[in-house]
Amino acid sequence: MYWLELVEENIIYITIGLACMLIILFIINIILISKQRKLTKRYKKFMQGSNGESLEEIIREKFTDIDILKLDSKKLKQEIEKINENLTITFQKIGVVKYDAFKEMGGKLSFVIALLDKNNDGIILNSVHSSREGCYTYLKEIIKGESFLELSKEEKSALNQAINYKTIME
Repeated sequence: MYWLELVEENIIYITIGLACMLIILFIINIILISKQRKLTKRYKKFMQGSNGESLEEIIREKFTDIDILKLDSKKLKQEIEKINENLTITFQKIGVVKYDAFKEMGGKLSFVIALLDKNNDGIILNSVHSSREGCYTYLKEIIKGESFLELSKEEKSALNQAINYKTIME
């Protein structure tokens, strides 16, 4: 009986509370209905012109395309690695010095070219021009930036230029 008396005494508050809850539920229901409509529109737009089977086929094609792209990427990566390996043994550093081999007799027609790879291995090509005797060409091997033969000052200068040459890969 105590409960019944308590309910009878507070019936107005209970009614107001239930009315407020009913209004809140009604507002939530309206919000959910509007979100449902938006979702339905997006779903219809997504499925427009497609049935489940065609959509499944489109998804399969996309996965096949992804697999092909992965294979192509792998092949390109291997080719780039080969190119990088080849670049270490190609001449990529250059030094050039022009000079007068016989002091004021033939002009600066003699020259030294140093060609080095990434590891400073390569050659020095020295072309000495004489107005009387013609042109003589000498080749010296360079290993790790050094020659086992004695170098002239022009050859040393060309070698230093080549060693300090900044390549694209650095």
